[in-house]
Amino acid sequence: MTIFVKKLVTAVSASVALMSAGHAAAEIKIGIAGPITGPVAQYGDMQFSGARMAIERINADGGVDGEMLEAVEVDDVCDPKQAVTVANRLVNDGVRFVVGHLCSSSTQPASDIYEDEGILMVTPASTSPAITERGYELVFRTIGLDSMQGPVAGNYLASQDPERVAVVHDKQQYGEGIATAVRDTLQDAGVEIAMFEGITAGDKDFSSLITKLRQADVDYVYYGGYHPELGLILRQARQADLDATFMGPEGVGNKDINTIAGDAAEGLLVTLPPAFDQKEENQDLVKAFSDKGEDPSGPFVLTSYTAVQLIADGIEEAGSTDPFDVAEALRSGSYETPIGTVEYDEKGDMKSFEFVVYEWHSDGSKTPVN
Repeated sequence: MTIFVKKLVTAVSASVALMSAGHAAAEIKIGIAGPITGPVAQYGDMQFSGARMAIERINADGGVDGEMLEAVEVDDVCDPKQAVTVANRLVNDGVRFVVGHLCSSSTQPASDIYEDEGILMVTPASTSPAITERGYELVFRTIGLDSMQGPVAGNYLASQDPERVAVVHDKQQYGEGIATAVRDTLQDAGVEIAMFEGITAGDKDFSSLITKLRQADVDYVYYGGYHPELGLILRQARQADLDATFMGPEGVGNKDINTIAGDAAEGLLVTLPPAFDQKEENQDLVKAFSDKGEDPSGPFVLTSYTAVQLIADGIEEAGSTDPFDVAEALRSGSYETPIGTVEYDEKGDMKSFEFVVYEWHSDGSKTPVN
């Protein structure tokens, strides 16, 4: 019994010491939730790269009011069920701020949990308007909406005087949402929509789709979804000699589409955020990425960096780590970030955000066309 008591006292003393050490370290946990594995892990690489860099630089500069930031990284595979699982894990880990999720279909169910648990979330990539239309206090973005991006794509297509346009999507929240916005813009411009059809994400054979596109005699095809499927569609369309120009959203603007599509990626039109890595004021930050052998040019790298920065700036502005205080500070303030001046409306959406139309090339480079 005496030995047991001694062991118990020792264990309690060790726990107290660890708690004291943790208190002395004064860390603010920031969850980073996105796809580390799965078919769109390439976008997760951008998200984690940007968020890690922001945490590293903020900590090197003394942290946030003397408190260091600690990353808690979780893999949601861009799957809604897994997103719920990792959201609950972050709750159990005592995380109060989250950068994520990446895919809209994952962000929406995860944000339900964060709102219920009092956790502030900033998504650097989810563009579905539905995410911020529920009256939540703790949901923010560092990217524009489908309702902004869709008209940019649709108006550009309309300006090309197309004869017949097909709009295809992957039946998921993000893909179908942006495709619907493009279709509606084209219809408003008087462009004939030859077909509006969904494919199944994960499919490999798109011969039936390409046959339908050929029969519809389209000259443009807009695709709402991610690069793995579009890469295969492009390659198979080239093999079938389908003469049509393809266009897609930022979810296809990834160099890995070239690995899948090969030369068929040449001439693809893509809407993306501006090239923030080209801004003169970001060159010191760009060098920091380059020094680590990382590429800052991906569409979600600097939006993720900005998400962390805004959380830190919001904490400093609020003088509090309470997520509700930080949310109030973000909505009432104006913040200078690598993606420009950020101001929020009541829903947690940025008041302004620009999308640019690029022509994609077979070497993975891109050229702005508007």
